[in-house]
Amino acid sequence: MAGIASYTYQKFEKGEARPGSPMNPRLTTLLALCQALDVSVAELLPDRVPDLTHGR
Repeated sequence: MAGIASYTYQKFEKGEARPGSPMNPRLTTLLALCQALDVSVAELLPDRVPDLTHGR
């Protein structure tokens, strides 16, 4: 319904692009998921912003 590949959706469920690296979806993908799931963007995002500088 969101127009994304099932493989991509599975990666979203795991939260990883590759093992150990966080998923970084495009805004258009997030919006498509919101429409398909009938939720707001805020409901898809974590309550706390993760530390994205870890491991640099």
